[in-house]
Amino acid sequence: MTTQKAAELAPSAARAARRGGYAYVGGVRIDAVDMRGALEHIERLVSAGRSAYVVTPNVDHIIRAQTDPHYAQIVRGADLVLADGQPLVWASKLRGTPLPGRVAGSDLFPLLCQRAAARGWRVFFMGGAPGAADSAKDVLTKRHPGLDVCGTYCPPMGFEQDARELRKAIEAVRAAGAQIVLVGLGSPKQERWIVEHQAEYGPAVSIGIGVSFSFVAGDVRRAPRWMQRCGLEWLHRLLQEPGRLWKRYLVNGWRFLPILLRDLMGRSNPRA
Repeated sequence: MTTQKAAELAPSAARAARRGGYAYVGGVRIDAVDMRGALEHIERLVSAGRSAYVVTPNVDHIIRAQTDPHYAQIVRGADLVLADGQPLVWASKLRGTPLPGRVAGSDLFPLLCQRAAARGWRVFFMGGAPGAADSAKDVLTKRHPGLDVCGTYCPPMGFEQDARELRKAIEAVRAAGAQIVLVGLGSPKQERWIVEHQAEYGPAVSIGIGVSFSFVAGDVRRAPRWMQRCGLEWLHRLLQEPGRLWKRYLVNGWRFLPILLRDLMGRSNPRA
């Protein structure tokens, strides 16, 4: 990694200076805020008028941060880190540094759009399944008449490896002049894309939101509330897409247990 890239991924001044509690899970620092606090912090970032980004880790992200130093640095450099997964909240309580609750990206997305409508912020939808961002735009602009979705763009699969397609995606975001860029490319692609290119598309608060466009559009059904509260949303997603997600949840997911045990024994070194 170059010195320049390392500097870009270092903890931001805003994050380093931010007051408030936090918890470490698997060496990943997570901000101790509830949904209201998350929305208020994002509002401050938008008002600052500079480039910033938010990450919403779940168990899969914590596991990845153990073996992927570049991804761990991306999380470390974020202006706000929110506990997307319920198991992270449980883990924080077991460690004696309880997080106030889960702040799922899929819950944050529509609430942030509601606030954007009230504040007059320009929002851009990047990525998602074909047609999902446009459908989500239709749903949310009807729900919140003042919402300014200043653009959507769904790049082709593998666009990040094609210089021409990559430039088209960056230019689409840049030309829109958005204050908030919501990126649905899946993790870790969405976080990497944000960090590598946010300086090119102008000052905005960028947030990776995974499959949330499809949830709002109604193309993918989200888990029932009781499953979300019980930390079983992963099971619902697995049943929806077993071919794509079986390894993540049935193989890699078990790697969280030794990570949690190291945390409880005080042997986990903060990485992010």
